[in-house]
Order: sequence, then structure tokens, then C-alpha cells
Amino acid sequence: MDRPAITVSCLSKQFGQLTALDSVDFDVEPGTVLGLLGPNGAGKSTAIRILTTILPPSAGRAEVLGHDVVREPATVRALIGLAGQYAAVDKNLTGRENLRLIGRLTHVRRSRVRRRATELLERFELTDAADRPARTYSGGMRRRLDVAAALVPDPPVLFLDEPTTGLDPQSRKALWHLIRRLVADGTTVLLTTQYLEEADQLASRVVVIDHGQVIADDTPALLKSRLGNTVIELDMAGADRAEQAADLLQGRFEEPPHVDGPGVSLASRDGSRPLLEVLRLLEAHGLVPGTVAVREPSLDDVFLQLTGHSGGADPAADGPPTASAS
Repeated sequence: MDRPAITVSCLSKQFGQLTALDSVDFDVEPGTVLGLLGPNGAGKSTAIRILTTILPPSAGRAEVLGHDVVREPATVRALIGLAGQYAAVDKNLTGRENLRLIGRLTHVRRSRVRRRATELLERFELTDAADRPARTYSGGMRRRLDVAAALVPDPPVLFLDEPTTGLDPQSRKALWHLIRRLVADGTTVLLTTQYLEEADQLASRVVVIDHGQVIADDTPALLKSRLGNTVIELDMAGADRAEQAADLLQGRFEEPPHVDGPGVSLASRDGSRPLLEVLRLLEAHGLVPGTVAVREPSLDDVFLQLTGHSGGADPAADGPPTASAS
């Protein structure tokens, strides 16, 4: 069996009295996507910054393709690409000029730079805009250019730190398609995201971090299977009615009911069979729901169970990347 492309062992990071990472362990197999999930402040970006040699760890070990990020930072940097939540391209340069500049900065052979830039512009569907200043690009185009820039030196390992935050659904799905193509070609990807659908779509394995600690590590399918077969959602048309309904339903399911405004969600291991009993009970107490939905569990349900709140990125809640415990 091949050794992991990324190995993280007992990794810790402290900022004064704040513990951003607390003995974190995980591996990423070659040619796969690992989704690193967690709420804001969980430690995801801190882990990325250590793995990409931007920050030193306080304790523990991290390796990329067998190279220690502390003892061999130059070697690690030559093997990785990094694209973050905020596009790092120069908006005054054209798309082609941005890629050529990155090629020179990463010491790609001059004979290779022009060809590589053309290849990436074509792959990321930016050929028609290649000679326009990046400031004229849409948000989705700039994000694609940013990922393309991270790939100029053709790194075997790519770190994507919340790359689709703020993008419209169409642009997000276009970037997902590109990530799948990269992995099919053998690239290893570590993806941090708060969009749980994104991890479900892309990742073969998911690690959930909360308060600097790993609280789950498994495939998306197995994480969802642990929650239950079915999610029953009730719209009670009012927060007070939702709380009353949740009180009535306490103890009837493996997990306690979750209330979100006027909504109540129930995780059922018996499929939709308990639904009729639930509706009868609520009707007997004058709490008939306005609408009822039955669906399969999602990673968002898993995230809710693990952390106590739903996932989903709020771009306004985050600032540009800094050396902090974000």
C-alpha cells in the first residue's frame, strides 16, 4: 500500500492562551480528496497553514509526500499548490500574465511556462479571457484563475482552503468539475469547506474538526449511515409551536429533536414509519405542522449532530487569511 500523501500526527498549535489545534491526527491517501470540515474558528485554516509551511506547529508532526514541513519546508513548498478563499491573482495583469508570473516565481523552466499557461487557461475555460485584465473577470473566473495559478508548477498535492466561498451555485459546480478532473489525473487534494454538500460531492473521506480537535473521521456514506436512515422535517409555522412539538417528541427517537426557528427535524432509524404516530401525537395536542418532508440524511445532519449547529459558510463572517486561529 502506498504511503499517505499527507500525514498529520498529534499536531497542535497555540496562540498565547488559545489552543487552535489540539493533538490532531489524520492521513490523506494519494490521488484522493479529503474534506476538512468545521465551523469558523475550528482550526481548519490553521492546519492548512502548518501543512503549507506558513506557520510552525507548537507540537506534533506533519509530512507531505514523506517530507517534514518543519525540517524540509523548501522541499514541501516545491511539491504543493495552495488556493484560498480569497483570490491571490494580480487584478491589473491579464490571466495569461498572472500564470506566467507564477511560473517565474516558482522556478518553472522558461521553455515550459508559456505552454503551461496556455494549457491551464484552456483547462479552466479561460482562453477567451486570457488577455484581459483579471479585474474584468467575474468572481467565478477569478477563483478559477487562482486555482490555475496554484497548478502552474504541476504540484502533486493541492490545498484548497474554502475555495468556493462566495461563489454562485453555477460557479461552484464548475469548480467541482475541475477538482474532479485534477483528482482523476492523480492530484491529491486537501479541501477545507463549510459547504457540506461540497464535501459530500468531492471527498472520499471527511475529517470534522471542532474546537481544535478531530471529532469524526470517515467516509461521507458511513458518517451519514450512523445518523439514521431518514430525516423527518416538520414546519410548525412558529418558533413557540416548534419548541412545544420538540418537547412532545423527546425520547421517541435515537437523537433529540432539533429546533431551528419554526422547523423541527427528527432522525429516524425506522425510515418514515414513525411519521404517522408523530402526526397523531401532534394533532392530539393541537400542533398540526404546516408542511412535512421526509428525506435521506445529509452531511449537514451529521455536522449538526456532531457540533450542535448546522454547517454553511457565511462569507461575511471571515476576513482575509492571517496567521491566526481561524
